[in-house]
Amino acid sequence: MRVGFVSTYPPIECGIATYTQYLTEALRKKHTDVYIVSHVGGSGTQVFPTFDYEDGDIAEKAYSMMIRFTPDIVHIQHEFGLFGKYMGVSVVPLIIQFRLIGIPVITTLHTIYKEIPREHQIIIKAIFANSNRVVVHESYQKKSLEKILDREQIEKIAVIPHGAREVAPIPDAKAKLGLPTDKKVILIIGYFRPSKNFELVVDIFPEILEKVPDAILVVAGKIRGSEHIEYRNMLFNKIEGSPSREHIYLIRGQLPQHVFDTILSAADVVVLPYKISSQSGILAHCLAFGKPIVTSSTEAMKLAIDKSGTGLISEDRADFINNIARILSDEKLAAKMSENARKYVKEKISWSRIADKHIEIYQNHMDIPKLHTGIILVE
Repeated sequence: MRVGFVSTYPPIECGIATYTQYLTEALRKKHTDVYIVSHVGGSGTQVFPTFDYEDGDIAEKAYSMMIRFTPDIVHIQHEFGLFGKYMGVSVVPLIIQFRLIGIPVITTLHTIYKEIPREHQIIIKAIFANSNRVVVHESYQKKSLEKILDREQIEKIAVIPHGAREVAPIPDAKAKLGLPTDKKVILIIGYFRPSKNFELVVDIFPEILEKVPDAILVVAGKIRGSEHIEYRNMLFNKIEGSPSREHIYLIRGQLPQHVFDTILSAADVVVLPYKISSQSGILAHCLAFGKPIVTSSTEAMKLAIDKSGTGLISEDRADFINNIARILSDEKLAAKMSENARKYVKEKISWSRIADKHIEIYQNHMDIPKLHTGIILVE
């Protein structure tokens, strides 16, 4: 079976790129032939950088490259910023072109909010009208979609969780990063943007220090291009103005996977104070490394914590302070959350299990002739 992916791809630093890398690697381990047609900047085995984010002819470029590989099925990784202007509308003619020549299309929607904006609805409905199957990561996302789709389109939805790696934390991570090894690390990590609400953790850090004097705060991340530069500057100003700034460490620059993994390995607790979230690749990485989590009370975060038993939900500022301090002060609680995380990954969301779920969908939609004879599928 040959599957063609259309997606951003590493070394491009993007959550969708990383997701596609891990999913395609897991599929290959199960003898699935995978080709990736990517944005310019992607590279790797059978990765073909073909189009850029703002190209006006994204659909034609991606289609023309992909059909050279004669895929049995095409899998599109969708995010609204990946397929050009007007909310990435170019994804729609791309899907239609594949369908016109008889190639089934699976589309994964990585961002579905609880209340779907009108602009998103227009694109999403067109994707559902033309895709054979549409994958989302969470059951609440399916419920949100059910509000705007008709019955036939709802039947196309498949819920497959975000995958996570089965990995061991990197030893001596604090020392490798130059962090004090006798301190407890509170980590906020990811792209800087207003919805991440990282400033909350900076604001409450002095109060956490009163409860846990040996804590330090590590802020790791950057902006994407010049996007949200005002937010980044505001965050840096808060760090500079904090009465506890001597206990705050800022990790800047590129975060390739081994660096990202080292930073996560150094954390004693990871804080995800998001104001709004659809699903979180960062959370999946936290689970992979068995890191206790303190999150906001968005529906996506609540579901993830309820299912995995790996953290504490915070409704307000006081909750964040108390929950972070509680995890740092209670070694048994932290160890139990870490154990729960690894168990959840192994039993529910390892990339191997996620790949199996995708293969089942691919096989159900492949164009296999209805003949009264034996059909043998070869790799």
